[in-house]
Amino acid sequence: MSFTVVEPCTPRLNRSELAVPGSSPNLFEKAARSAADVVFLDLEDAVAPDRKAEARANIIRALHDVDWGDKVLSVRINGLDTHYMYRDVIDVIEQGGERLDLIMIPKVGTAADIYAVDMLVTQAEAAVGRTKRIGLEAIIETALGMANIDAIAAASKRLESLHFGVADYAASTRARTTMIGGPHPDYGVLGFPDEAGKRDYVLGDVWHYAVARMVVAARAHGLRPVDGPFGDFSDPDGFKAAAHRAAVLGCEGKWAIHPSQIALANEVMGPPEVEVERSRNILAAMAEAEREGRGAVSLDGRLIDYASIRQAEALVAKADQIAAKGT
Repeated sequence: MSFTVVEPCTPRLNRSELAVPGSSPNLFEKAARSAADVVFLDLEDAVAPDRKAEARANIIRALHDVDWGDKVLSVRINGLDTHYMYRDVIDVIEQGGERLDLIMIPKVGTAADIYAVDMLVTQAEAAVGRTKRIGLEAIIETALGMANIDAIAAASKRLESLHFGVADYAASTRARTTMIGGPHPDYGVLGFPDEAGKRDYVLGDVWHYAVARMVVAARAHGLRPVDGPFGDFSDPDGFKAAAHRAAVLGCEGKWAIHPSQIALANEVMGPPEVEVERSRNILAAMAEAEREGRGAVSLDGRLIDYASIRQAEALVAKADQIAAKGT
């Protein structure tokens, strides 16, 4: 291991993150009763400009009046390039009490964006004597943000997670897209012809680089990488395919823009039982090997070493966290 120690952020279960418009308070109670690990109440894209103040007031009331249970609760503020952002931060902290856990920052382009929000949050917390420290979530959804992603990930001790905002990222990079978070029919590989001259066309993953890059930056700084939205909520198979891709690359969770996507995200982002059982067997086998003075052991025909232990410990810890929540 490097002499540089990566400090992990506040541990939270983050398999599913449900988006709820702040202008739709009728949805707040349903979100609170849902199986989502995290709920973010939105003041940004889901709220029309003439309803920003109303949505902010709705959220402040909900922070006091709604029983959010054990939900991790976040508020997505407006962008730093708008005149809504400072009031989002100040009003929510000064008037919202202690319930809020996180603030989500959209369209983060530079480390200075994180620094600016951290400064506002720190001052507002001190002004009201808040005792629970607010964490930050950052959405990477522009070419500028992706270019500066390492500096962004290291910008604040409050930062807990990086999220991939696929729709705005596609717009920023001028990518050709047919849907939010899905494949593109033109992004594929044409294979060599077989004996009959037939050539198979295999779709590629147009978002592979962006998600993988985000995962590396997040993990290098102890943060949670979370995949963003999948726009077609009438396509559960498409959502699961996108979530599986993100999970394989190392993401801990995925957004749900519709309640029907919550269970799908929890299913895919939760560790499969067969992997949990194998991980428990690995830990048991290594414990026995250590008692016998061995540094490695074979299990089911495969070499198990200390790297395997770290993987198994992380997976078992996640499984135990899910079991403790009961979902």
